[in-house]
Amino acid sequence: MKRDFNKWLKTFRKSIANYSYYTDYNTAYKNIEKVKREIDLLNSLVGSNDIENDFETLILRYPGVLKAIPILLAKRELEILCTDDKGSIRYEFKTMSKSIEQYKYFMRETGIFNLLENNIVSNLADYVLGVEVGLGSHGRKNRGGTLMEDLVESYIVKAGYQKDKNYFRQMRLSDLEKFANLDLSKISNQGDTEKIFDFVIMSSKCVYGCECNFYASQGSKLNETARSYKTLFIESKEIKGFKFVWFTDGIGWISAKNNLKETFDVSDNIYNIKDLENGIIKTF
Repeated sequence: MKRDFNKWLKTFRKSIANYSYYTDYNTAYKNIEKVKREIDLLNSLVGSNDIENDFETLILRYPGVLKAIPILLAKRELEILCTDDKGSIRYEFKTMSKSIEQYKYFMRETGIFNLLENNIVSNLADYVLGVEVGLGSHGRKNRGGTLMEDLVESYIVKAGYQKDKNYFRQMRLSDLEKFANLDLSKISNQGDTEKIFDFVIMSSKCVYGCECNFYASQGSKLNETARSYKTLFIESKEIKGFKFVWFTDGIGWISAKNNLKETFDVSDNIYNIKDLENGIIKTF
């Protein structure tokens, strides 16, 4: 029986975020640990009455402290390019590649000297933790994608499949061709495109190449994703012993429902979380 798209769309979720989605404290702690000694040394400059000379003394004695400076500007890269009316300068913080005067200029112009000497922060370790938490928030999109993969995988396991035996995570199309003795050239542009499936499920009926994603907010990528997967569904129909499957969800699709419906209309193998809960993988 043909499914009703609008009823299906109404079951989409607002969020699948777990407690660790919002802030990855463990990663923040690990990043801080890498520069803990250097941060502690820089902390000696807080409240300095002679910041430039104290900085010079510190850096000449402990040049490794330089590598902790970028994180004070919420930068993890050890190279920073700065431009002003005096020109462009690429600063290296892995080693001391510029004169101490040039590094002083950097510290003064970026506001770091002001931050330190005027006691705007009292403890750089606490300050850097806040910076790391802020930087980590940008990783939510990636963590969101992983959350959906983890959710789908839990239902694959519940359906009785075993990892690396009859289901695989992140499998290249070329590897799948060799492993399952399939000709997937119709969906690889005659071998020119190397696709990676989030999951490959080997059942007694068929080989399933699966993609999964969750969109909590709208964006142009949704339309692009729907169009590309529509093409995959159409092309894969001609491949004997193989089916393309798409697990997707999220209220971000509401704004792109027309494109999603076009894909929905050409395939019976597009599912959401409600379908997973209803045991769809057990029918594979």
